[in-house]
Amino acid sequence: MRFSSRIFLVLILSILVSSCGKKADNNRPPLADRKINIVTTTGMITDAVRQIGGERVDVKGLMGPGIDPHLYKASEGDVSKMLNADVIFYNGLHLEGALTDVFEKMQTRVKTSAVADGIDPARLLTPAEFEGAHDPHVWFDVSMWINAAERIREQLIALDPQSADLYRGNAAVYIDQLRQLHEYVIIQAESIPENLRVVVTAHDAFNYFGRAYGFEVRGLQGISTVSEAGTADVQNLADFIASRSIPAIFVESSVPRRAVEALQAAVRSRGFNVEIGGELYSDAMGTPGTEAENYLGMVKHNIDTITNALKGNVVTHSK
Repeated sequence: MRFSSRIFLVLILSILVSSCGKKADNNRPPLADRKINIVTTTGMITDAVRQIGGERVDVKGLMGPGIDPHLYKASEGDVSKMLNADVIFYNGLHLEGALTDVFEKMQTRVKTSAVADGIDPARLLTPAEFEGAHDPHVWFDVSMWINAAERIREQLIALDPQSADLYRGNAAVYIDQLRQLHEYVIIQAESIPENLRVVVTAHDAFNYFGRAYGFEVRGLQGISTVSEAGTADVQNLADFIASRSIPAIFVESSVPRRAVEALQAAVRSRGFNVEIGGELYSDAMGTPGTEAENYLGMVKHNIDTITNALKGNVVTHSK
């Protein structure tokens, strides 16, 4: 069963919380005698919580590889997981759509924490089309994801202070890896000729990436994937690509590729051959066993794919 209405989902959760939440709490052993039961939304958050929580946490991620958080709808199984969690970590900034209301509704029974709350609001982008709301794709600037990791660390310490040293130690290792990754992305970006530092994708998820690493970013669908790109959007972007001789555009793992393929055809109709430079991971990470199965690998895959394609070294096209 899928709940398609936001109001219906909030209503159902309100009923379930009232009838089941207290009983679940009473039946649980104390935290000292068990692992912390954590529910997360996106794969990036799931990975960060596992890195920082280590052996003390049992993490259940709601959104696996290829899942678009903008369009995600909770299932009955998700409701059960959330109601039995000690804490729920989510992105915030309305990335999860209707689920944001659910997390706020559950606050009286289950602790919920938006990792974006660890980021200085002055660093957040506010796109005009969001009418005062912030761009939620904060993980594309690795330096901002460090702040999200720090938020996770502090929330775990508050919940489980007896394991504070474990969380601090794990977080220190993870944050050091993030700092090294941030420097790697900067170096790779600077290897691309400045006039070619343009990332064109299915939706406008890469604005923090562009600001942090010096890229102009264009997307067909805007910040969210809820609305479809129109013919005018395709034609206008095709004009831009052809006029700038941009060598490659990119598909995304969590967004159907048909819009980018239509854009490619529109550019070619203007007499310019633009390649699909590969698949980027935007709102979801890769499948287990791939380079992008964790956040560090996801970011490295993206910048390497972008660098190779914009420098004319397209190796393979994702299908």
